[in-house]
Amino acid sequence: MLSEQDHKRIADAVTDAELGTTGEITCVLAQHVSNYREVPLAWAAMVSLCLPPLLVLAGLHEPLLHGGWSDGDTEDGLVLRALSYYAMAQAALFVIVALLVNWPPLRRLLTPGLLKRYRVGQVARHHYAAVGTRLEKDAPHILIFACFADHRVELVANPAIHAAVGQGLWDAAVATVTDGIKAGQPAEGFIRAIGMCGDAMAKHFPANGLDKNRMSNNIFVM
Repeated sequence: MLSEQDHKRIADAVTDAELGTTGEITCVLAQHVSNYREVPLAWAAMVSLCLPPLLVLAGLHEPLLHGGWSDGDTEDGLVLRALSYYAMAQAALFVIVALLVNWPPLRRLLTPGLLKRYRVGQVARHHYAAVGTRLEKDAPHILIFACFADHRVELVANPAIHAAVGQGLWDAAVATVTDGIKAGQPAEGFIRAIGMCGDAMAKHFPANGLDKNRMSNNIFVM
């Protein structure tokens, strides 16, 4: 995802951004945060429950139901045959859809955006909390977390920074990293977002002459 040169450029960008502020900027790039194993089962259940009734309403069940009907068939036998075909159709659909959606590219494509956002946000908040244990309480700190496979970015900061900067900057920084990932240039997206965050922190939390680089400036790749 990132070359050695990209790592150095991002670390240099963090170093430059932190020169004008007392805050810290941490960057994380994850290949993926979840395999979404529940997604194939959810799609299989939905299709197997919804498609057979639609086929019945459309009348497509008639050939199967009456194709082998003989004069000796009773009404109870016809009902039993219908229920058997219905159950077999549901089982077959469940297995087929589950196997198809389990193919990783299709599974990720069919994963709802809300679920991706939740999983990426959850992992980002865990990283932010872990980093926070190494900083002073309420120290200005921004985490830029990106998931390469999901093209999702989360920017996590403490409430003081959010209150001072406002939502507009965070949205712009997130969009910048996201666009960089989609364009196949994640380093460029990170570098631009780091500059934006650094400028905002320098304005609201300017450097006080004490050099306290408490966190590594290197991007963490997982």
